[in-house]
Amino acid sequence: MRSRIAIGVVIGLLALGCQQQEAPQEAGEAAAAKPPAAQHRSNLPPLHPNNIASIASNSPDHTTLVTALQAADYVTSVAASGPLTVFAPTNAAFESLPPGALDSLLEPENADDLREILKYHVTTSSLAASSFRDGQQLGMANGAKATLHVEGEAIRINDAVIVASITATNGTVHVIDGVLLPPAKD
Repeated sequence: MRSRIAIGVVIGLLALGCQQQEAPQEAGEAAAAKPPAAQHRSNLPPLHPNNIASIASNSPDHTTLVTALQAADYVTSVAASGPLTVFAPTNAAFESLPPGALDSLLEPENADDLREILKYHVTTSSLAASSFRDGQQLGMANGAKATLHVEGEAIRINDAVIVASITATNGTVHVIDGVLLPPAKD
């Protein structure tokens, strides 16, 4: 059952990642009706239709991630040629953060902190889920390590479960059900 759900999520995200962006709407009420991430889509650099940033920006389950990438000025980094692996939290994952935490992180004065959190979701190689081993540690883009836990078909990175994996032109996206918080620096 779990694998069918994951396959459905992967197929849905791949289809969304391959779609062309909608034609620009007129200013005014139409733009105001769009969700915040969609309002900022025009601020994205030109994206290859199947790169990590494009896949996220076309996914209805990752609008919060796209908003965070924009607020941290980190979109270009995940749109880079790679190879990269991005562990992409869903909107529901962001909603599980303590009340007010996300709003605070999205404030311009907290962009550096937000960027560090987002970097903790990225590693600089393309890693397929089939290559993950229990206890394996990954060096993340912020310099910290994250630990993989493999139990049968279930794979977690720290405490977040990988629910789907998508191959992108510049690496791999692993959809996760939690936000990874970097360990405190000594």
